[in-house]
Parts: sequence; C-alpha cells; structure tokens
Amino acid sequence: MKRAIVFPGQGSQTVGMGRELADNFPAARAVFEEVNDALKQNLSKIMFEGSEAELTLTENAQPAIMAASFAILRILEQEYDFKLANYAHYIAGHSLGEYTALAAAGTFSLSDTAKLLKLRGQAMQKAVPVGQGAMAAILGLDYEVVEQVVEASGDVGICAIANDNSPGQVVVSGTLAAVEKAAEIAKAKGAKRAVMLPVSAPFHSPLMQPAALAMQAALEQTTMQHPSLPLIANVTANQVQDAGTIRNLLVEQVTGRVRWRESVQYLASAEVTSILEIGFGKVLSGLVKRIDKTMEATCISSVEEIRMFEG
Repeated sequence: MKRAIVFPGQGSQTVGMGRELADNFPAARAVFEEVNDALKQNLSKIMFEGSEAELTLTENAQPAIMAASFAILRILEQEYDFKLANYAHYIAGHSLGEYTALAAAGTFSLSDTAKLLKLRGQAMQKAVPVGQGAMAAILGLDYEVVEQVVEASGDVGICAIANDNSPGQVVVSGTLAAVEKAAEIAKAKGAKRAVMLPVSAPFHSPLMQPAALAMQAALEQTTMQHPSLPLIANVTANQVQDAGTIRNLLVEQVTGRVRWRESVQYLASAEVTSILEIGFGKVLSGLVKRIDKTMEATCISSVEEIRMFEG
C-alpha cells in the first residue's frame, strides 16, 4: 500500500488554530516560537486570538497555515515516533502548502519557510492594487468548459484558470472585469454557481508576475536540500525530487495553475491508495474523495485526532 501526505493552502485558516496544540504539546509551542522569532512578529498570537481580518491577510495567513501544519507534524515526530519517509511515498501541498510539504521533507528549514511565505504573501498582495483583481470559483462545469469561459472573457481583461481543484470545482483569476464576465458566462453555460471569492489578490494568474520575480530572488538566496520524498508539484502534476528544479517550479507556481485534480490522479496512477492531510480545514481530504472515490483520505488537525492516529 502506497501513501501520500498533503498540506493545505490558503482559505483553511481559522482563528484559534494551533492554540489547543500549543496548550497540550511542547513540540507545538517550540514550532510557533521558532516561527515568531523568524518573522520578528507574534504570529501565534494572531493565530490563537487575533481578529479574522488580521489572520486572513495574505502575509499572515500563509505562514500561519504552514506553522499549524508543521506543528502537527512535529508533534507526531517527537511524541509518537512518526517518520515521514517511513510512512509516505509522496508529498504534496496546495499552493502555499507546497512550501509546508518541502519543509516537512527537509528541503527548507522551518524558519526559512516562514520567511519565504511571509514574503510570498506580501509580494502577492503588492503585485496588484486592491480592487483591481479578483477570483471566482466555478462550480458544476467541466474543466474544458471553464477553458472556453476563460477564453470568452479575455476581451475585457486578463482571466486564467488558477486552481483545477476537483471535477466541477475550478477557480479563475485575473482582472476584476474579466473575472466578473467569466462568472456570468459560466452561469449561462450551466454552472451550478459562480462565486466571487473573498481574496485580496488574483493569485495564480499572469498578474502575479511581480510576485514571481520577488520569489525568484528570495529562493536564489535560500538554502535548499533535495526533499526526502518525491514532491508532486502543483504546476506539473508530476513528481520531482531535485532541489534546483523545485526552485524553478516554485517561481512558476506564483503565476501558474494549481493542478490539484491531476496531482491526485497522478498519485492514484502511482498506486497510492491512502492520503493523509496534515493541517486545518479538511479541504484537501474532501477534494481527494471527489477526485477519486476509491482513495482513502483522512485529516489530522486536533489533539484528539493526533492521539488516535496510528502511523
């Protein structure tokens, strides 16, 4: 039996996440303290008791989601003798979750991962003035139909597929006018819903090119090791284990499409039958079940789930 471990992306944050972990496990407290020190910011306070608006800020949400997932992993390793490379055959993460996966597999140090994600959040936020970009989730249309929708809305601005999450769930991203037009066209083509997302920037679209350049500069200055397990990369939906190649793919990922549906299909083709999501929100385990109903998918985020886990 082959297994994969996956890590969630933006949108899975919730005020209070990680507090129960810190209250119960010294290993979790150590992770949050290390991230706070790396960022010279009391991020854990924002996570545990901040306002939702403050936590949702991209530059806070990205390192916070990583820190929460990493704390769970560290608890498993230190308290339950869990070894990533013994348990899993592959790792993956959704967007920023790819950085968490790489930290878990030893490509980045924890403090470097926190710094990279803080910068990534800031760079993505700065790339497009607030109000000029948008994202929308198109529900109930096949990917190929959404491709037609994107093409038809391109005459009023930039519109691209940002996330191919699961059958019937595709997210588009770009300039506000183009994304609004895409939502209308999608409804006319029979989409169940076309929902404008409460995000502050048009992630994973060509408009993010300034952020891609910022990440390229930062990644070139960051020490990277080959991961202990193959990564299923967002932009290729294929496995990679070379640090230099991963660096290039992380730059490409800022403007590129998150090919999550294809990534899970790749894992299935590689005989993976079980996926473990480490982190809050249970979003990815839900998507996995929609992509491949034969695949087992579970999520660990609470103290109770950690204690019940048998790795």
